[in-house]
Amino acid sequence: MPTYEYECKKCGHFELFQSIKDEKLKRCPTCKGAVKRLMGSGAGIIFKGTGFYQTDYRSSSYNSGAKADSGASSGSSESNKK
Repeated sequence: MPTYEYECKKCGHFELFQSIKDEKLKRCPTCKGAVKRLMGSGAGIIFKGTGFYQTDYRSSSYNSGAKADSGASSGSSESNKK
């Protein structure tokens, strides 16, 4: 369940676990004051494992071959067309 942030006019800031289907709160559960739901930034993305960066899954021999290929193909694009 997501955590929603609220700001109570009387007692301040609090967080509440709510289902996505639940209505947003209109009153503070502590003091019954008026509340406003705040825009949360959410949780940060966590990448686990390898393969998220170019250097994680490319060998040095592959990289050197790719550089050689890109140097050879950097000529005129007309010579590659038939």
